[in-house]
Amino acid sequence: MNTFKFWAVFAVGVAAGATVALIYAPQSGARTRKQLKRKLDDAADYVKGVGEDFGDRAGDAVSRGRDVVDDLVSSAQKAAQQAARRVTDFSL
Repeated sequence: MNTFKFWAVFAVGVAAGATVALIYAPQSGARTRKQLKRKLDDAADYVKGVGEDFGDRAGDAVSRGRDVVDDLVSSAQKAAQQAARRVTDFSL
């Protein structure tokens, strides 16, 4: 199971557990609804934060990947230029 699926399942489980706990709590319905709304807002903020963190990490990985590709392209171009020079020198 990848990390994203794990955290998605975890968040759903936390939300479901909090909902069941609040529904069976011995208090008034209005107070329970307020707590439920607060917990759902907290869960939404958490999921949003995880999504932003995931996006940031993905952006960093893409940036590092581009740097590696740029380095490889640069190395390949240098090797091709050196090979072209050697061919030119050899044919003279």
